[in-house]
Amino acid sequence: MRLEFTPEEEAFRQEVRAFVEAELDPAIKAKVERGLRLEKADYVAWYTKLYEKGWITPGWPEDHGGPGWTPIQKYLFDEETLLGGAPRIIASGINMLGPVLIAFGTPEQKEKYLPAIRRSESWWAQGFSEPGAGSDLASMRTTAVREGNHYIVNGHKIWTSYAHFCDKLFCLVKTDKDAKPQEGISFLLMDLGTPGIEVRPIKLYEGGNDLNEVFLDNVRVPVENLVGEENKGWTYAKYLLGHERTGIAGIGASKQQLLRVKRLLAEQGLAADLHIQRRVTELEIELLALEATGLRILGENQIFSAPGAEASMLKVRGTELRQAIFELLYEVAGPAAIPFSEEAMFLEGEDPLIGDDERASLAANYLDSRKLSIYGGTNEVQRNVTAQMLLRG
Repeated sequence: MRLEFTPEEEAFRQEVRAFVEAELDPAIKAKVERGLRLEKADYVAWYTKLYEKGWITPGWPEDHGGPGWTPIQKYLFDEETLLGGAPRIIASGINMLGPVLIAFGTPEQKEKYLPAIRRSESWWAQGFSEPGAGSDLASMRTTAVREGNHYIVNGHKIWTSYAHFCDKLFCLVKTDKDAKPQEGISFLLMDLGTPGIEVRPIKLYEGGNDLNEVFLDNVRVPVENLVGEENKGWTYAKYLLGHERTGIAGIGASKQQLLRVKRLLAEQGLAADLHIQRRVTELEIELLALEATGLRILGENQIFSAPGAEASMLKVRGTELRQAIFELLYEVAGPAAIPFSEEAMFLEGEDPLIGDDERASLAANYLDSRKLSIYGGTNEVQRNVTAQMLLRG
């Protein structure tokens, strides 16, 4: 069973599918399908193909380099690229900062930063969470004090995704410590090469270092790097997080992993196991229901509207489903999935068929999936957000 799309939408789906088949490097595809670790060069290679096609910023308006797609086309693009084994678009500059600059940035900021983001010439990290200020973001302690034409920034950010890939940082800072928490926050742009900034990788259970700490010690940031108005950063952050949480639902990523479940079932000789088949079917039904909900929301909103409670609902259910799929993968693999080897997460040599047993990466993939319900605002907090927005009376 699948949802119905118009003939024009199905034609677009086939166009995306053909593009992925023709342009995606087989070695990168092999890494994605087997759950292996991707390096920055892998992402840039694929993003360059998308840029040349005009598809790298699917959610941006046409006058800033977007392809002019409908929300449904953007959804189909996400789904088909993931099902084709392509890397996700993880760049925070594309998914998060770009929409904020287009909506709230100055003409000079748009001209300076947006083209470089599209060409993958600059990579941006998101400096929001802090020790003691993760889901309760408004309680952050990083400060920015204005001195002449600069802000002097001091503080400590944590869980900064892919900062080791990045050369720039967009950051929430306190510019009025005496104001109410949400009313004294500003949104600053920084160069990670600025004196006083130190990035320290955080070693994860599964051996990766996608997350980082960022230390800011008397960092001088030009005043022109303020986005929007001073002390209005909370408004821009909410706008950004609405887009982030909608994407975190990961419907295409869930379909990608369900295909992996079916491949593994065939390899393990379990394709006819009724207990496993029942669980796969249950997950497919729940994923279909989530997809239908997401498409209804897309039909009610423009590409650049900021989702509200619906974004939190999609985030919660989507991440729960993805974790359930990784648990099933682990169960299907059986004892072969128990050993963990960090070396198994890398594709050695140039032959994409080396190390073809994808069970070798399952322990790391399962451990990594536990973070899905935490980042982007914990699922517990998102349930509270949903209740407050929909049940207040």
